[in-house]
Amino acid sequence: MIVSEVQPTPNPNALKFIVEGTISDKPLSFFNAAAGKNDPLASRLFEIAGVSSLLILNDFITVSKTPDAGWKSITPAVKKVLADWQI
Repeated sequence: MIVSEVQPTPNPNALKFIVEGTISDKPLSFFNAAAGKNDPLASRLFEIAGVSSLLILNDFITVSKTPDAGWKSITPAVKKVLADWQI
């Protein structure tokens, strides 16, 4: 899955990753790693240090991080997980 764009959100602890293709037709929210344990993509994204919650809908994933985590390490890790993911 190719990330075509990364957009800021009003929340500095959240970024919107837009991909080419549809990930999910219905909204999926995972407020912590335990909530996402049965979803294969969410599980992989929660393995990234600092990821705190996810919102998945259509062609984007909004990734939220803990306040102490940095986007410099999270952004490339999210892009790699998505690049390796098969829809």
